[in-house]
Amino acid sequence: MSKTRPDTSEPLLIKRYASRRLYNTETSDYVTLEDIAGFIRAGREVQIVDLKSGDDLTRQYLLQIIAEHESRGDTILPIAVLTDLVRSYTNQAGSVVPDFLTMSFEMLQQGQSKMVENMTAMNPMSKMPGFEAMRAQQDAFLKAMTGGLGKPWAPGTTAPKAGEDETSASGELDDIKRQLAELQSKLSKM
Repeated sequence: MSKTRPDTSEPLLIKRYASRRLYNTETSDYVTLEDIAGFIRAGREVQIVDLKSGDDLTRQYLLQIIAEHESRGDTILPIAVLTDLVRSYTNQAGSVVPDFLTMSFEMLQQGQSKMVENMTAMNPMSKMPGFEAMRAQQDAFLKAMTGGLGKPWAPGTTAPKAGEDETSASGELDDIKRQLAELQSKLSKM
């Protein structure tokens, strides 16, 4: 008897029992956090709910997966970004941070997809169509995430010019703060 393939357009429903065990409703077996991370890496959306209360626990478990990876040394979140995230919970900019992060990750994914497409066509990177636009997006993302101050130069970002001082970086930071304030004002009017 053949099993029917599960519908992958719907989120995979994982139920958490009182014993804190996680139950995959599609395969009728227990799963671990690493199993859930594997489902997500494979492109599957996951929803984790408490069996008794029906509360959605997805965010809590996704944060736990990220924390476990970070604690094992699989770090992708710089300390400065983590610090800024903590700060965003306590200041007015917190209302724009989720939208900003969503847009930034979408931009990063689009840039990566475009790069993969172009690399499969065997074009040298420097001659790839859209390479400069992707690099500009990457520069803007890194600059926004680090504030442009005191961060080491990384590949894909613009290297600091000789003699460049902190006053130009300070002016750029003021511009970013002004733009964030304008965006927050527009959002609050909606």
